[in-house]
Amino acid sequence: MALVSTTTVASSSSYHCDHPLRPAAARSWCRPRSRVGGRLAVLARARGQLTTTPKEEAAPPAGAGERGRYSYEVDSLIDRLSNLAPRGSIARCLETAKHRLTLQDFAAVYREFSRRGDWQRSVRLFKYMQRQSWCRPDEHIHAIVIGVLGRQGPALLDKCLEVFQDFPADARTALSYTSLIAAYARNALHEDARALLDQMKAQGVAPTAATYNTVLAACARAADPPVPFDMLLGLFAEMRHDPSPAVRPDLTTYNTLLAAAAVRSLSDQSEMLLRTMLEAGIMPDTASYRYIVDAFANACDLSRVAELFREMADTGHTPDPSAYLGLMEAHTRIGATAEAVAVLRQMQADGCAPTAATYRVLLDQYGKQGRFDGVRELFREMRTAVPPDTATYNVLFNVFGDGGFFKEVVELFHDMLRTGIEPDMETCEGVLAACGQGGLHEDAREVLDYITKEGMVPTAKAYTGLIEALGHAAMYEEAYVAFNMMTEIGSLPTIETYNSLANVFAKGGLFREAESVFSRMTNSAGIQKSKDSYDALIEAYCQGSQLDDAVKAYMEMRKSRFNPDERSLEGVLNAYCIAGVIDESKEQFEEIRSKMTVPSIIAYCMMLSLYARNDRWADAYDLLEEMKANRASNTHQVIASMIKGEYDDSSNWQMVEYVLDSSNLEGCDYSLRFFNALLDALWWFGQKARAARVLDHAVSYGLFPELSRDTKLVWSLDVHRMSVGGALVAVSVWLNKLYTRLKREKDLPQLASVVVLRGEMEKSTVTRGLPISKVVYSFLNDTLSASFHYPKWNKGRVICLKSQLKKLQAAIDSSNGAAVPGFVHMTDSRLPSPGSKVYTREPQVENGSAHSTAESLVEEEKESELLAL
Repeated sequence: MALVSTTTVASSSSYHCDHPLRPAAARSWCRPRSRVGGRLAVLARARGQLTTTPKEEAAPPAGAGERGRYSYEVDSLIDRLSNLAPRGSIARCLETAKHRLTLQDFAAVYREFSRRGDWQRSVRLFKYMQRQSWCRPDEHIHAIVIGVLGRQGPALLDKCLEVFQDFPADARTALSYTSLIAAYARNALHEDARALLDQMKAQGVAPTAATYNTVLAACARAADPPVPFDMLLGLFAEMRHDPSPAVRPDLTTYNTLLAAAAVRSLSDQSEMLLRTMLEAGIMPDTASYRYIVDAFANACDLSRVAELFREMADTGHTPDPSAYLGLMEAHTRIGATAEAVAVLRQMQADGCAPTAATYRVLLDQYGKQGRFDGVRELFREMRTAVPPDTATYNVLFNVFGDGGFFKEVVELFHDMLRTGIEPDMETCEGVLAACGQGGLHEDAREVLDYITKEGMVPTAKAYTGLIEALGHAAMYEEAYVAFNMMTEIGSLPTIETYNSLANVFAKGGLFREAESVFSRMTNSAGIQKSKDSYDALIEAYCQGSQLDDAVKAYMEMRKSRFNPDERSLEGVLNAYCIAGVIDESKEQFEEIRSKMTVPSIIAYCMMLSLYARNDRWADAYDLLEEMKANRASNTHQVIASMIKGEYDDSSNWQMVEYVLDSSNLEGCDYSLRFFNALLDALWWFGQKARAARVLDHAVSYGLFPELSRDTKLVWSLDVHRMSVGGALVAVSVWLNKLYTRLKREKDLPQLASVVVLRGEMEKSTVTRGLPISKVVYSFLNDTLSASFHYPKWNKGRVICLKSQLKKLQAAIDSSNGAAVPGFVHMTDSRLPSPGSKVYTREPQVENGSAHSTAESLVEEEKESELLAL
């Protein structure tokens, strides 16, 4: 049945579409705006002086009226009454303005007190007016006072009744009854409200539509027990059949009934009400459509809503964009993306132009489902139909940021500026969050510069993104400077900021610096550690080889009643695996399996490294077969096959690259742990060539940006953020590059340096006994015959002086052109058979000083000024 209307539908000014935004002139990256007022508002808000947006007015003080809204006499009276002592004289307050105030002025005073909830002064003023002939309250004043008292809860309903009865019964109109009914309705006394309506009609007082609407709303909200919908329809029928035009149902009436039908999942009644209101010439508004959609959604029949909208369009009552938007949102809430897209197409076919909000719903839904190509295609379509607004770009930043497309977020931000759309703080926060996850520290700095040059004050969330981005580049000093800068400008760090800074240090094993961050957080800021705080500490201790402290931090986290997640459990597993304790590692791995169903690649690689270092080859191969048999995760299958050497050809290696690409989409934090664990496993399995290929991929993704730095004075390799196996892979690749450079270049640097530790631990000789220092030092000198040593000025580096480099160069030149690929043979070894004793544990080195020759010690003093390099 078509939705046919026999009456003319009046248009309403409240029905609107989003107006297309006119692109402003393109501006440069950091060109300041001239919105001085906006800047002052933002600065004031940063100092805690504002709690509203710049476009909102601050609420007036408690003791003042709304200046400019009332007359001078009313404002003065409100001030005097507000400052009146509890036993002060109201008569004295009114002496000076006694003959200048009207009842309308008193009504304004009551409205101000009602806004504040100041019922005591309202009652005192009302009692005073009752005793005066010149300002005796009329029915309007009585109604206002009843409203003030009714808002204070059931305890004051008796006073509401007293005020109602104070007004003469023969002079009461619908206004008095409606105000008292509203007081009952507001306090969920729908039966009393209905009884008062019957009393009103019995006394010959004609109700109005507002009276019925108030009773309807009270009955519709009743929950214990709920009022039957038929009773609501009975009241609705009384309104429709009342001969008085003042009682005819209006938009409020229909919305009240539609809301009640939605709560009760009465889709048929909602359809009936829609037809009735269209026949009455009343067009639904945004709330009406929302209730209709909710009713059909609760009844699991959203397809019928689309049919109703189509029928409305066919009869000339095309719904407004908010109707289609509500239907699309209902589809997306249940994951019905195809149906939501169908609503967009129907909307276009019905002649209703989509708005930016319409497209935003679908963009967000595509993003949640990981359909990023769909997001890009829909955004291109949107730009041809309606100009994107700031909110649309904010959705895109969240979608692509969560999806791991961090550089695309930055590109979209540039596109946004080119099209003249002004970012807000939420925009900049989203871009900085993406930069933080992706380690894009240069872009993060540019965005922060843009914020400050636009006159905005960066928030704690904005600085958190910058700190995270700097941390992924191992720029510890810069991250700490940014942290201190935010406190200087008044953006107080949040727990997320502290956790982010601690994570910066944790990735490099700077556990003392991480401890200092949390000490400052708890002692100075009064913020207690969260689960993420403990995760950062565990990682810092593991990377810094403080394994007992890592386990203690985990136990403290459990005592603090935080539930460990996968990262927490993997952190403890990493500590056990580094320590080489097999039983504890297996127990922890089984706990991960019990809680996560399928352990991650990181957990598997940790166990594989542990088994390989301890010659537990049978256990290692069983674990590889378990990974290959995992039908739920193609990633596990590919990594296991790659470790076994089954994917070396170009076609299969593409599958490996796809898996590595997918890990990069998780962000730098996860990718760093993923590649460290994978490189560690490959090294201990003797797969050096494959490990070198994996390392190349990691570097191409922007991980380990500090890995290699070459200047005229120093050739440097930095492995302080790598696992032991990963560090040996990087050192091997670097040594072969060193071989090539020594063979071709004549100008040698003052020294070659391998950084194994950074931070406070650089000053301690204890660092020589830490796993990564011992292994890297031993590997270098076993490979190059005691050419490297620990300098006195830095215990976190292993260096080779220029004199030693010249000796190496001379040895290469004297090899008579022998075909040697480098210092280290980067080949893939055959996997040992079960039971083999390869003994691939880290070699033990007593003291690195034994490798330092007298000549190198003399030259070391001359080169000590290179510490800054």
